[in-house]
Amino acid sequence: MLCAALAAERGCRVTLLEPNRLLGKKLRITGKGRCNVTNHCSVQEVLKNIPGGGKFLYSALGKLSPDDVMAMFEEMGVPLKTERGNRVFPVSDRAGDVAGALERRMHRAGVRVVHSAAKRICTQDGAVCAVETAEGRIACQAAVLCTGGLSYPGTGSTGAGFRMARELGHAVTPLRPSLVPLTSQAPWCAQLQGLSLRNVTLSAYGGDGALLYRELGEMLFTHFGVSGPLVLSASAHMRGLDAGSCRLEIDLKPGLDETKLDARLLRDLEKYRNREMRNALDELLPRAMIPVVLELAGIPAQLQANAVTRPQRRALLSVLKALPVPVSGTRSIDEAIVTAGGVSLSEVNPRTMQSKLVPGLFFAGEILDLDAYTGGFNLQIAWSTAWVAAHSL
Repeated sequence: MLCAALAAERGCRVTLLEPNRLLGKKLRITGKGRCNVTNHCSVQEVLKNIPGGGKFLYSALGKLSPDDVMAMFEEMGVPLKTERGNRVFPVSDRAGDVAGALERRMHRAGVRVVHSAAKRICTQDGAVCAVETAEGRIACQAAVLCTGGLSYPGTGSTGAGFRMARELGHAVTPLRPSLVPLTSQAPWCAQLQGLSLRNVTLSAYGGDGALLYRELGEMLFTHFGVSGPLVLSASAHMRGLDAGSCRLEIDLKPGLDETKLDARLLRDLEKYRNREMRNALDELLPRAMIPVVLELAGIPAQLQANAVTRPQRRALLSVLKALPVPVSGTRSIDEAIVTAGGVSLSEVNPRTMQSKLVPGLFFAGEILDLDAYTGGFNLQIAWSTAWVAAHSL
């Protein structure tokens, strides 16, 4: 929608092909329906949050930076606010306001919307000449593929864009889920299903023991493993690795170092000295977690608090500061927030977003081999690449 509106404002005759009856369907569910429009940070900070393909975006971000995106939406009548982690949202907390503003701008610019899916991009003498739809061919001098990745296929991200790019000779790098929940074979994850942890620190380690990610925030236990903001972010740092060889550790008490936590533990054990251990940690942990933590620490649940030995207390302390979660893999790409992989960047001109192989063919957004960490960076990629494509048509 942004690419179509900008191109039309510059004098192009633009047709937007959208099989959904509702425009911006995927945009409307981003950020849990609130739409994390961008991240209020510098261009350099955006690049740091794009593993692998950041250099490709130097030009695009120079032309439409996070500050520019914020100003653009404010001018379009969408007041914005900045929250924790510099994440930018509409003041209304409604993603529909963002999609609606884009839709109005597009219609004012004279964009024609056709509710049909593109089937094939046609070429003549090697250059784009038409787009084939279920209703027939639409002649054109240029076509922009903004079809997204494979995540959330119900919104229209079915992978059709990758197929069309391949048909025109483009290489598509391996597609895989990113910002995705992680699976675990630890049976206690399912036992804790539905339990949300706040203000914990999650660390992710590769198979070689190297630290991949560490952050304070929220996470959630599920029937298949773990999810929530911290876990989704951790998954993005596992790119290029076998997720099943990685492991997680949860610091349940990040605000206390081991010495202070040990002192706190001693106080609780003294306070509830005549209770069994399964009933002595209520002030320290969510009720559902107590049996899990005790089992991992090797402490019998029926043991009297006043009978806990120093080695047992040290073992308990270790679990509280680094509860181990084995990872067996990721959930499917259908459940991923973004798709990693896509049209090879080496075949796209970063200053125009035009194909180096097919004149008149342009790309923008998630279809490109670009993905970022969570925090509004993926939408920033979409806005900036759309802006460049629109101004190059």
